[in-house]
Amino acid sequence: MTDDQGGVGAGAQLAGGFGSSGRGPRLLSGGGRRATVISTASTLVVLAALAAIFWFAPGSAAVRHTFFNPQDMWQSFVGNPRKGYYSVGEALWLNIRMFLVAEVLILALALVIALARQSTSPVMFPFRVLAMIYVDFFRGVPLLLVVFVIGLGVPALRLPFVSSQSAAIYGVCALVLSYSAYVSEVYRAGLNSVHQSQVAGARSLGLSHATALRYVILPQAVRNIIPPLLNDFISLQKDTALVGVLGAIEANEAAQIYSSTVFNFSSFTVAAILFLILTIPLARFTDRLVARDRARRLAGGLR
Repeated sequence: MTDDQGGVGAGAQLAGGFGSSGRGPRLLSGGGRRATVISTASTLVVLAALAAIFWFAPGSAAVRHTFFNPQDMWQSFVGNPRKGYYSVGEALWLNIRMFLVAEVLILALALVIALARQSTSPVMFPFRVLAMIYVDFFRGVPLLLVVFVIGLGVPALRLPFVSSQSAAIYGVCALVLSYSAYVSEVYRAGLNSVHQSQVAGARSLGLSHATALRYVILPQAVRNIIPPLLNDFISLQKDTALVGVLGAIEANEAAQIYSSTVFNFSSFTVAAILFLILTIPLARFTDRLVARDRARRLAGGLR
């Protein structure tokens, strides 16, 4: 048997193994359906067991009244300023606005920091050092401390205009300073993931470094870093709740005010549910992008 005949025979065996008459697809298809049924059943059993443990626990009634009281959950959601507490649902709008503004500023500032750290020009050396110090500092200091320093320290300076802003603005500044350090490293990873042949090819076409960066390197780098960027922004959405320590009435602070007014923690459950409604769709979207990017890479490797 020649090599060609052996290759054809192996191909026929492979096709037979995974064709309509082979066992491959039947095993995969049947296994897939069976795995789905088993996973669904096991999930239901685990959830039912957890629900039973919670429901029949000795302190279940007290916990349900404290954290899951329907009347308190509704009252905290709609709010009642006359009774001294705010709507958690309306306060969430402040979290969303802080998140959107901070996201745009973080993307811009982090890109500048990443490009400064990636530069090789001797003129940019001081900026590379400053960018490195910036990243090391804000990645090492807890975000809550940054919020306190910006929100309490800047007003104490009594600077014209700067020291007279709202707590939400100081909170956004703290979020931008802290998260830009993390996102800049994500940018750097994306820039380093672009093969040097792409850079060399762009320069061989006569493109300047800035033009090659704009039209060749950055588009490829951004496509590679979209999933980790979205993961960072999921965390950013949750961390907007830290701005409440400065007195801004966001969702978590509104829940705190309600709980201290009526001595019931159901408002925190409402705030948690609202944050989940915001973050879960973004998390699933991120997973979908990761899966699509993985499929694209595998398809490219098989060509």
